[in-house]
Amino acid sequence: MAAKKTTAYDADAIETLEGLEAVRKRPGMYIGGTGSDGLMHLVWELVDNAVDEAAGGFAKKVDIILHRDKSVEVADDGRGIPVDTHTKRKVSALEVVFTELHAGGKFGGGAYSSSGGLHGVGASVVNALAAKLTAEVDRDGTTSVLSFKGRVAGQFIGSTFKPGHKVEKTKRISKNKTGTRVRFWPDFEIFDPEATINVDEICDRVTQACFLVPGMKVTVTDRRTGGRSEPFAFVSRGGLADLVDHLSIGENVGQTISCTGIDTFHEKVPVNGKMTDVERECTVDIALRWVKGYDTTVVSFVNTIPTSQGGTHLAGFDKALTRVINNVVLKDNRKLARLAKENKNKAMKDDAQEGLVAAIKVTFPEPQFRGQTKQELGTPAIEGIVSRIVYEQLKEWFEPGGGPRSHVKAIADKLAAAIQNRVASKLVLENKRKAASLGSTGMPEKLADCRVHGSDSELILVEGDSAAGPAKRGRDSKTMAILPLRGKVVNAAKASQKQVLDNAEAQALFTSMGAGAGRDFNIDDARYGRIVILCDADVDGSHIRCLLLTLIHKYMRPMLEAGNVYAAQPPLYTTKVGDETYRVFSDEEREAVTDELCRGNRKRENVKWQRFKGLGEMNVDELRHCALNPATRTLRRLTMDDAKEAKDAAKMFDVLMGNDVAVRRDYLVKNSALVDTSTLDV
Repeated sequence: MAAKKTTAYDADAIETLEGLEAVRKRPGMYIGGTGSDGLMHLVWELVDNAVDEAAGGFAKKVDIILHRDKSVEVADDGRGIPVDTHTKRKVSALEVVFTELHAGGKFGGGAYSSSGGLHGVGASVVNALAAKLTAEVDRDGTTSVLSFKGRVAGQFIGSTFKPGHKVEKTKRISKNKTGTRVRFWPDFEIFDPEATINVDEICDRVTQACFLVPGMKVTVTDRRTGGRSEPFAFVSRGGLADLVDHLSIGENVGQTISCTGIDTFHEKVPVNGKMTDVERECTVDIALRWVKGYDTTVVSFVNTIPTSQGGTHLAGFDKALTRVINNVVLKDNRKLARLAKENKNKAMKDDAQEGLVAAIKVTFPEPQFRGQTKQELGTPAIEGIVSRIVYEQLKEWFEPGGGPRSHVKAIADKLAAAIQNRVASKLVLENKRKAASLGSTGMPEKLADCRVHGSDSELILVEGDSAAGPAKRGRDSKTMAILPLRGKVVNAAKASQKQVLDNAEAQALFTSMGAGAGRDFNIDDARYGRIVILCDADVDGSHIRCLLLTLIHKYMRPMLEAGNVYAAQPPLYTTKVGDETYRVFSDEEREAVTDELCRGNRKRENVKWQRFKGLGEMNVDELRHCALNPATRTLRRLTMDDAKEAKDAAKMFDVLMGNDVAVRRDYLVKNSALVDTSTLDV
């Protein structure tokens, strides 16, 4: 047996990585990976530096340019990186910034009191992972240039690179003009070949930055082939309240609430080689409000950096919000009296944040992040500071004498409903329905399923068994499933979540789709790629279509947003003249077609139109032609605007055709002036 080959483990086996080679050896430690996210992180490092200049009051403009050659340029009109010689390094400070880790003006409270690029590795990491980089500085009446190729400093003379440490002064400028321009070419020996810069993501992030630094103007120009045709520019004069407005979707439940405060904390940091207790000052700035609906949108920032994974500041906010909701807003709430007997009336985090839109920002020097990518704040003391400020100020707003009482009541009603909906035994209801109405396949027994599911399949909702029969015979059973709706579909515009889940027709739809409902709906789990609503071309059919669309809008909204909901357009009349069959969809169209057919000697009374009272009257061939055959049918794609109109129409149907006579009488009396009395047979 051959001896196993071994490698000597001695002093020479201990490898050290000098300077930027550590970044190239383990890029994931610094930028999170070598895909598109990592490439975007290089852009964020330079953008954060520019935004820091604006946040400090030194800059007003930030320009980002995506060039055709895959390079990225970030410019600001701040003070300009110093270009004079660094005392210890004996090279320019500009070269030190781009070649040494943990070098910059963000340590020890000197050049910046707080900043976004906090680890001092931003610019040098960009250079470490760039094939080449050029930095131009406007300062002291001159433009100075230093370039790098393979992390080596020098100058480009045309396409030739000449190594050297000297910063070239290229031209004289006004002494009042200052700023920094950095352009880098990513090294695709490090990054994945398919890694790309997402311009929309850049625009979204700089928009947020503008809200954090009011008055700063950011311009994004995409010069790449197929890029944005026009530059994107944004400036905000407001603060976080404007950001909450920007993020809010739908009708507001109450006004925007602001919480601001300053507090101090102590932490130990190394000073001259010794751990020293220092006092820090933290500024908290928060804006929040609730909107109708159940989606939660909470964004958090440390200085000017978005913290997508939250951290201690977000934990403090969550804790204080839930506490004030339970202790003040919902204390002795009558709607929760029954649940209080069972000790189930306390709001959880998800209840308190249902429909919440909030922006949280803390500003303080040298925060501790968990990981170089700065996505999660780790400074422990911030949790307590944020929690105290938020609890005290929200408590004051919700108590008498604080915010408008109508707003406080509306928020309380919304949060109480959230608790009631959560506590409702959804699982028990589903199990009962499954036991009563589901077949052996786990699907509703009335569902005529298709053989192949996925993006090319569709669930066709038909009105009753009379239409289901010909629809089943006329469909392509490979990709078309038929679900007949036998009872009244619940009006989701006014029904509670429990009432919707109790409705057999709504539950049959949710179960058939297999993707959940409401906030739990996941379009990736949907068994069918499309929903097609196939109802009669009369008032009842319109009512059912409105109710279905309202239900889908509230509980399966991603299907609408993706454009995956359609309404089939069945004809109202049909006639056959000779060998030609004509189908029309309205009285007006019937008259127009009749006029066209009678242009010769044909008499109008000889054109016999058949009116379809319902889809059940159509034979299989007629239904297949007008609603099931993709080559001949007419489908209308339904949009979010259609859903909003359907919601209003569903409410009107309930007024005019519902069981509440008093509501209908009041409506008719109120609108009687709109009726021409001469047309009434009285």
